[in-house]
Amino acid sequence: MNEIADLVTQFQLLPHPEGGYYRETYRSNLIINQQSLPTGFDGDRNSSTAIYFLLEKGNFSAFHRIKSDEGWHFYAGQALLIYVINDQGEIEVIKLGNNMKNGEVFQAIVPANCWFASEPAKESDYCFVGCTVSPGFDFNDFELAQAAELMAIYPNHSQLIQRLCRQ
Repeated sequence: MNEIADLVTQFQLLPHPEGGYYRETYRSNLIINQQSLPTGFDGDRNSSTAIYFLLEKGNFSAFHRIKSDEGWHFYAGQALLIYVINDQGEIEVIKLGNNMKNGEVFQAIVPANCWFASEPAKESDYCFVGCTVSPGFDFNDFELAQAAELMAIYPNHSQLIQRLCRQ
């Protein structure tokens, strides 16, 4: 078996709807009531959740957004590129990895409600990372981008959006 298959087996990873593999590893028992959450949440949320996330060369995590901040943590493999469309409509590229001389960082935050996608860097065979979400992740807070709609809003990023959307 190769390293990717070993990770999928050892950590019991499942296919993720946005691409790659994942497994939830933590869901806080502490509940935040809806009235204490920012506008836009449709119910109570766990205070925090965490997952393992694996992307192999040639795969990507499609553009999507969630209503919470998402912390990313590097574990193994090579660099992961995270593309974030910020509030000004500009693309920020985060290099998640362990090669600090190459501008990579071990941790990064994607702010709530920002469209983002990720893919292994060109030299990467795979990226094994973790994601922590607070308030905790709920699929009701998840929106997968439609390429045409996102390109209409951000036409200057059309090539990247078209490449990193599944629809």
